[in-house]
Amino acid sequence: MILELPPYRKPQIGKIIVRSLLDRTLFVLARAVSVAAPIGIVIWLFANISIGNMSILSYIANFLDPFARLMGLDGYILTAFILGIPANEIVLPIILMSYMSANSLVDLGDTFAIREILVANGWSLITGINVMLFTLLHFPCSTTLISIYKETKSLKWTILSFALPTLCGIVLCLITNGVWNLVF
Repeated sequence: MILELPPYRKPQIGKIIVRSLLDRTLFVLARAVSVAAPIGIVIWLFANISIGNMSILSYIANFLDPFARLMGLDGYILTAFILGIPANEIVLPIILMSYMSANSLVDLGDTFAIREILVANGWSLITGINVMLFTLLHFPCSTTLISIYKETKSLKWTILSFALPTLCGIVLCLITNGVWNLVF
């Protein structure tokens, strides 16, 4: 038995960097920007347009609040997860922006200050646990969903990729909150 290998060629570092940058990085960034920019505008509008004495963001959060409470969350947390579809990293800044009634996303480097804001807005141990569980088991970001659609060419698989982890997250949070309320 003989193993035949292709001829050895020296790696061309410049070509590798350019191909990697163009084929992967810019492609993913372009997809992220195409979805993140419009939702950033929507988040800004929701936080800055008021109807009566409340922002649209507050109306949405108040609408979602009863269901979110069943999950051990609140309406602002659930709204932040929904608005965080473009990038899961913006969920906490949206929550903080909502709690502080700020007109833009908040980025606090001081974890003690973040803790104080969360506790002042009713966070407890079970809230933190359910936020972590739902963070682990909720829909993937929009860039991932776009990639799933482009790879499978199937809306069915894209919807399933969105719905299955989200339903698992909701059910687990409902169970966790229910057990917590029975025990404590």
